[in-house]
Amino acid sequence: MEVLEENEEVEQTAEDLNSLNISDSLQDEETKVPEEEDSVSSDVPGFDWSSIDTSHLPSSYKTNSRQEKKLLHIADHFLQQYTHVCPDRKPLFLHPVNECGVEKFVSTTLRPTLLPYPELYHWSGCASFVSNYLTVEPLKCPISLPSSLYSPTTILKYQRGNCFDFTVLLCSLLIGAGYDAYCVHGYATQEICALDQTQDLCPLLKKPQEVPMMKKSRKYRVKIVAEPQSKFELQQKAKKKEEAEDVQKKEEEEEVVTEVQEKPKRDPLHGLRVHAWVLVLSGKRKVPETFFINPFTGNSHNTTDECFLGIESIWNHRNYWVNMQDCRKGCKDLSFDLSDAIRWEIMLPESNKQLTESSEGDMDDMKENEERDVSFEMPLSWVARINVSCREFENQYSQGKKVILYKQAKLEKWAPYVNGDGLVERLTIYGDPDCTEVVEVTEWFKNREDMLDMRETNKQTQLTTDYFKPGHPLLLKAHTYTSLEPETGHTMEFYHKARADDLRKRVETTTEMTEYFVGRDDFLHIRHVEFGEREDGMGMAGTRPDLQLRPIVQIKECFHRNPEKPADEDVEERIFMIEDDSIQLTYHLEDHDTIASKVAFFRAIQRDRKGEEIFLTRDTCVKYQPWSSEKHKNVLHLYKLLWELRKDQKELKHQVRESEAEVLNVLKVREDEEANIKLTVSMYNAAKREGQHEAMVGS
Repeated sequence: MEVLEENEEVEQTAEDLNSLNISDSLQDEETKVPEEEDSVSSDVPGFDWSSIDTSHLPSSYKTNSRQEKKLLHIADHFLQQYTHVCPDRKPLFLHPVNECGVEKFVSTTLRPTLLPYPELYHWSGCASFVSNYLTVEPLKCPISLPSSLYSPTTILKYQRGNCFDFTVLLCSLLIGAGYDAYCVHGYATQEICALDQTQDLCPLLKKPQEVPMMKKSRKYRVKIVAEPQSKFELQQKAKKKEEAEDVQKKEEEEEVVTEVQEKPKRDPLHGLRVHAWVLVLSGKRKVPETFFINPFTGNSHNTTDECFLGIESIWNHRNYWVNMQDCRKGCKDLSFDLSDAIRWEIMLPESNKQLTESSEGDMDDMKENEERDVSFEMPLSWVARINVSCREFENQYSQGKKVILYKQAKLEKWAPYVNGDGLVERLTIYGDPDCTEVVEVTEWFKNREDMLDMRETNKQTQLTTDYFKPGHPLLLKAHTYTSLEPETGHTMEFYHKARADDLRKRVETTTEMTEYFVGRDDFLHIRHVEFGEREDGMGMAGTRPDLQLRPIVQIKECFHRNPEKPADEDVEERIFMIEDDSIQLTYHLEDHDTIASKVAFFRAIQRDRKGEEIFLTRDTCVKYQPWSSEKHKNVLHLYKLLWELRKDQKELKHQVRESEAEVLNVLKVREDEEANIKLTVSMYNAAKREGQHEAMVGS
């Protein structure tokens, strides 16, 4: 081992202790610091670990085997050498007592386990389960190691623990899932140790990073001549730019002032707070890069994250390593090559012989070049197999609910079936730092029979958007509204591939309705309808649509280009003016055309005495077809075209009425679904089905 110079750390520690007016004795400091820490975790109900029943625990919890005793002896000898070579370093976390008061080496407390749940096969699922299932308990003294380390089975039973308990359980699950994971004993910031995320942005609000598109460089480029510009316009643009920069500077200064005001005070124990977390090395399970996992939150962090201030030691179920690198700059410069004996001192070398070299001045009482046999393998874990039942895995929150406070946001989580409406998660966004003004609320649901998945509510505009999974009886995908009353403004999105008419979205207001289509054979993609005001005696759409529906003023349809038709025969837009009794057609353009062909029929219906024929005159038909063929100039062709358009107009009016009826039906169904919410139970959910069966038998 090499002696590390830590003068700066010692001086910083002395300054911190003086700032607190604490005596030179760390024992006095340990008695004062917990009072400060209790205020951070005042919401955690008290729990007396000394009152737990250990009589039912296996004998491995209460005694040590011969190998375990030998391991403790080796650990004591290793600690003796460590303290001699590094007298200024803090003590190592080697063999705390377990729940039965028996000393156990930390590596044997790990119990690699792969639980039979697909979510726990990935590191994020394991981290999320541990952070949700357990309740955080702060260390008794934030700058000292805990005196005990309980088994993961006991921690799971009582669903609470400190950072070391969280880390051991998470590391056991990760190793069982095939990751190269290690428990870390080190130091972190107050926010990490106290689970204070009020200055962090909620992960659900973080935007994914955009991958920049790489532009292909061309060897030969056409030089584009710059357009002439007015000097006066350039001067005006420069003035506007300067004014904008001045305004931006003022805003930045105001932001700096607010940040300084909101910035928390300097932590007097910065760099001294003990914390434990998980290290995952790259390689196994195709992990591309080494990273940390904070067991309290379940979030991953880069090894250069400034929240982690230093590492004392790491261990897994096979060995124990002491960090011999300088941590004055945190963990950003650390190397995690554990095979490097200079940077990491290993306790149980992989070779059968270890040559212990000692200096003449420091170790006079030990033999020089002493060889000792270290062909010793780590004993198996003394912890019983980790088991988590289906009921426990589904109800991950010990208190039924979990609340996380972020910067101007609050995240609430529930286990499935706890809420009668299927609510499992709610994110509330506030508009002020004091979290008093609610701006937006987003809710997530599970197991809803109506397939409701998410609901977004804007509290400022009172606009609500419901999102549905595939499988809704009306094929709903999303529904935006302010009220479920008709004609109050609704936007409905559908799973268009499952619909016969390929309708993707419908937007309805009091006076308009617009429908958007995708992939239709007739190339229709937009239908826009304008309604007029109801006359006296005409109410809202209801049971008698012939008397109460809104009068249709205009129907407009837009079509995509049909490549199988000539452009002068392919209609791009057609407008039916119902009240004016006129029809307007606009055709597509060819690539070389600049003006579209148009045809308009004004009051085209003129009947004879029998009321059967349609007459076309120069006053009733106006056409402009500069690129059309002779066929389109024929009056008979226009007559047939008008006849077809009149038929289409009747069909369109019928389709509009069907759309209105469908809107009313959707609103009625959604109102019934919200009034009578039903939750579904998967056939694989044995625990929930047992509860349903017991309820049916009891009734």
